[in-house]
Amino acid sequence: MSGFDKVVTSYDEALAGLSDNMTVIAGGFGLCGIPEGLIAQIKKMGTRGLTVVSNNAGVDGFGLGILLEDHQIKKMIASYVGENALFEQQLLSGELEVELTPQGTLAEKMRAGGAGIPAFYTATGYGTPVGEGKEVRQFNGRNFILEESITGDFAIVKGWKADRYGNVIYRHTAQNFNPMAATAGKITVVEVEEIVEPGELEPSQIHTPGIFVDRIIQGRFEKRIEQRTVRG
Repeated sequence: MSGFDKVVTSYDEALAGLSDNMTVIAGGFGLCGIPEGLIAQIKKMGTRGLTVVSNNAGVDGFGLGILLEDHQIKKMIASYVGENALFEQQLLSGELEVELTPQGTLAEKMRAGGAGIPAFYTATGYGTPVGEGKEVRQFNGRNFILEESITGDFAIVKGWKADRYGNVIYRHTAQNFNPMAATAGKITVVEVEEIVEPGELEPSQIHTPGIFVDRIIQGRFEKRIEQRTVRG
């Protein structure tokens, strides 16, 4: 990797520098748009004590769920527990620290962190356990709580196409949390289905500009379905 060329050819290179007790921000929603190869590399590295920021923790045996198996995650900042029995078990037993955050607030925490905004006010969560202990202010007669933004040591992101300069396009709903996550990491690594040459992507279609991206790797994906329902 040299100059503007951000392509790496191995997962070892992609996550070089990741170490114990770091904060990792991960894109994805359920199993849609998750950087599964990068997650598998974290599993392989055995990195521990991680704080992971993501909408959820995948499912049992796939996605971020595989990092729970060996207790590599110390704390999850997430919106949803439901599809992962091990996540629920570790939460209820106290093995895993969990900070549940409304989805829109979580997305804005990432976006604000990437934009250099330290905190913001939102009405979401006021009067609930989410708002306990947080500063409250009134705007136009309505109560709002102060939420701090989030940044991470690493952001791991799943894209559809990228060029060698790190400009990324996401595909349909696989976009979800990925664009916000991509801005919020000190080191942002994007795993994509296809890498093209600079100039091949239509500029108006680019979702994440290369200025936010440090490393690009081409991956292979299973594209599992969380709940497969077929006609009887």
